[in-house]
This record gives sequence, structure tokens and C-alpha cells, in this order.
Amino acid sequence: MRASQDGRLKGRVGLVLSDRPEAPVLEIARRFDVSARYLDPGRKGARLTPEAEAQYVDALRGMGVEWIALAGFMRIVGPELLGAYAGHIVNIHPSLLPAFLGLDAQRQALEYGVRVAGCTVHLVNEGVDTGPIVLQQPVPVLPNDTVESLSARILEEEHGLYVRALNLLLQRKYRLDGRRLHFYDEATTT
Repeated sequence: MRASQDGRLKGRVGLVLSDRPEAPVLEIARRFDVSARYLDPGRKGARLTPEAEAQYVDALRGMGVEWIALAGFMRIVGPELLGAYAGHIVNIHPSLLPAFLGLDAQRQALEYGVRVAGCTVHLVNEGVDTGPIVLQQPVPVLPNDTVESLSARILEEEHGLYVRALNLLLQRKYRLDGRRLHFYDEATTT
């Protein structure tokens, strides 16, 4: 929202939805004068109910939303949202995918002993963190890193990476070749 307001993001945040009524982002959105609301997920767990997904789609379409940028939405996107916004849902994940899918990616990286971790912006598909990669940003793992210290450095990189990736998707033409995104140069017309 801040990137949109100050012109770094070449798009407008039209709506913020949360599956948690106490989510701080709802108040933050209101401070940015962005429409925000809680929608009941319909159940606990990793997935929304089909009825809840339909409510999310209705709310997004009602505000004219063209792209969905997931942030802190710890649920698997189901067929209703995927169908309505195919190829227009992006997520950010705190690892260099395809390494360390799912929850606790920073802990997984430290336990594995990698020397470089990072973050990835990817298009969302029916899998968990398996969609085509838009951009990645490496973050070195320091000898004394903890889950908390590594997470903080990755989060710092996520903010800029997400804006750059969204701008790419909003401003550049691309094609999907299997799992790979190919962005066309500005001069390319095909």
C-alpha cells in the first residue's frame, strides 16, 4: 500500500481481505484509505470452504480487482479462486523455491545448512508454493543466524522484491512456457 501511494508500485491496491478478524493489515489498509474487511474462511485449517472462496471471489470482483497479491495468507488457494483469477494470483515465499516449500521455510533452510536462503515471488497454482517463478532474491545465511534473524533479513528483502515483481507483471507482456515465465523486452511486439 505504501509502494502504491508513493508511486513505486505502478498499480493501485483496491481491496484488502483477511481470513483473520484481528489481522493488523485491516487497520493498516484503513489508514491508507483502502477498503478492507474480514471474510470468514468457513473452517480452520489450510483451505477455505468452497462457500467462503465464492465470497472472496464476489468481493474481489465487486471491487474490480484484476490481480491478487497474497501476503500472510496461510491457506491453499482452491479451485474457485484459481478459476476466477487464473494466472493473476501471486504469492511471496521466504525461500528460493523450489527449495523449502510450505511452512517454516527459514527453519528448514537453517536445518539443512544452506549458505544462501532468500525469497521468491511466484504465480499461484493448485500446488503449495509450486507456481511459476517471477523473481527471486538471495539472502546470505550468516554463521550465527537464528530462525528469527534470518527471517527478519528475508522479510526486509521481500518488501522490495514483491513490488518489483508486481510491476513486472503489471507492466510487461509475458508468456508462460511450461513452468517458466518469459518477459518480453519493451521493443518486442510478439
